[in-house]
Amino acid sequence: MDASVLDNQGNFVGGLSRSNFHVLDDGAAQPIVVFTPVEAPAQVLVMIETSPAVYLIHDQHLVAAYALLDGLAAGDQVALVTYDQSPRLIMPFTADKSAFLSALNTMQYTIGMGDLNLYDSVSAVLDSLGPSAGKRALVILSTGLDSSPPARWDALVRKLRSDDVVIFSVGLGGPLRGGSSKKTKMSAPLPSAADVAFEKAENGLRSLAAITGGRAYFPQSENDFVSIYREIASALRHQYLLGIAPAHDGQFHTLTVEPLDANGQMMNAPSKKPVVRVFAREGYWAPSP
Repeated sequence: MDASVLDNQGNFVGGLSRSNFHVLDDGAAQPIVVFTPVEAPAQVLVMIETSPAVYLIHDQHLVAAYALLDGLAAGDQVALVTYDQSPRLIMPFTADKSAFLSALNTMQYTIGMGDLNLYDSVSAVLDSLGPSAGKRALVILSTGLDSSPPARWDALVRKLRSDDVVIFSVGLGGPLRGGSSKKTKMSAPLPSAADVAFEKAENGLRSLAAITGGRAYFPQSENDFVSIYREIASALRHQYLLGIAPAHDGQFHTLTVEPLDANGQMMNAPSKKPVVRVFAREGYWAPSP
């Protein structure tokens, strides 16, 4: 699994060794049999919702896209996919960052309201990626709204737990959400249908990131996008590859990665504020016996 470590200031922590990590598989400690700082080139697929609502605010994240590209390593490759009812490949993987920026300007947005199939689109994109020897990341810029039945979400979760891609979710439409996250029970005792829909959408974006060991972001203004893109690029540069011997029971296993100090003690005491935060995938499907 890929793991990233952040300190309390949000800075990525480099220079760690195998002895700084403790891995639990379903609560049982497992020896780390593979450890290396990940320096392989990354494949970063940017997937953007093209609904009418996103068109109204598209300038906010497109103008800041240079921050993501500037932060990537020279050998990293980027690709561009858009989606509404289904995904569309705009540009395949390329190391030409200027070509990617040009492709952003060719995107077309949906006119009128239609179905938004985020979960099926993510699933289709995962199928198209195929195996890779390096890092694979999916950056999703989306409202998180999805009109498919719950079974689609369940199928996507299972696929993500069997894959090694890391997802970074960027929730679009902060100004359109009506500030629901800031309302109190006194001011809004009965949330609107839009509030409920966006809350469900935000939970979905958070879950996509948590399952895969990525992060979810919810910018409230266009100024937030530059720092978000820079952090995503930094996360891809500061990863550690940890490997354990998997179980062979065909079941889903939860994974916990705990940081250790130079003396082999837990950095994060249960009763105190965490010293560092570790981002790693939440588990894996074990192979059959």
